[in-house]
Amino acid sequence: MPLKLLAKFNLMLIILFGLGLLLVSQLSRRFLEDNARDETIQQAKLMISSARSTRDYTEEELDPLLEKTPASAERFLPQTIPFYAATVTFNHLRKDYPDYTYKEAALNPTNPRDRADDWEADIINYFRNHPGQTQLIGERQTATGSSIYLSQPIAAAEGCLECHSVPAAAPKTQLSTYGSANGFGWKLNEIVGAQIVSVPTEVPLNIAHRAFSTLLLYLSCTFAATLLVIDLGLYYIVILPLRKLAVTADLVSKGDLSQPEFVHGGKDEISEVGASFNRMYVSLVKAMKMLED
Repeated sequence: MPLKLLAKFNLMLIILFGLGLLLVSQLSRRFLEDNARDETIQQAKLMISSARSTRDYTEEELDPLLEKTPASAERFLPQTIPFYAATVTFNHLRKDYPDYTYKEAALNPTNPRDRADDWEADIINYFRNHPGQTQLIGERQTATGSSIYLSQPIAAAEGCLECHSVPAAAPKTQLSTYGSANGFGWKLNEIVGAQIVSVPTEVPLNIAHRAFSTLLLYLSCTFAATLLVIDLGLYYIVILPLRKLAVTADLVSKGDLSQPEFVHGGKDEISEVGASFNRMYVSLVKAMKMLED
């Protein structure tokens, strides 16, 4: 039956495709995971840069303006603090990126909210012990799973010392709000904290898995379409002509010499087989006529 040839051909293609798909899946999965992780880290870098720009803007432009307002003499304005401005700005950004968290952690902050946790303190101390390092990327285990973090050091600038050198130099409104126990003793250019962006590891993995599933779907659809086109071509170009030739040959072998010669256009192998059959058929007809005579 013609389907036997199609079945063998399809089986061969399916095996080859299966092996190719297995190889592609092994290579592409790791590539997509690494690419998604790199993309996540790039987004984290952009967020840190945005937060740093907010800090610089607050320190260089906003703080000098707010210090001139009457309200600054009456009460402490956290909006003048770069740490506060960067944190609040990022909290607004989290509405679009809820999986990302940001903290400007310090070993000795004025606001207890900014005090570094143990793992954050380890990062800050790493920067203190490695002055030439400007960035640290790593992973850590949390109660909800693995998390990727990107961190950059925060050095005490000259403007920071106005509020963090000694209590006597700090604004009275700051002392009345936070007291004099924390946030002092900073030195110029000393690493006092770190900007830290964290994101669950599952975020880039989910991105990679979605891309991987889409890739496999496209590859499978491409293979199915290719297999269909090849099957149609094989059937109409090879199997159907051979089937016609087989039917004619079968009738001739049973003594039916009234069949027309096999006709197949072109100069391919099927045409050559058909021409050979026709010569044999003509010779057979002549031989039978000679026997009859």
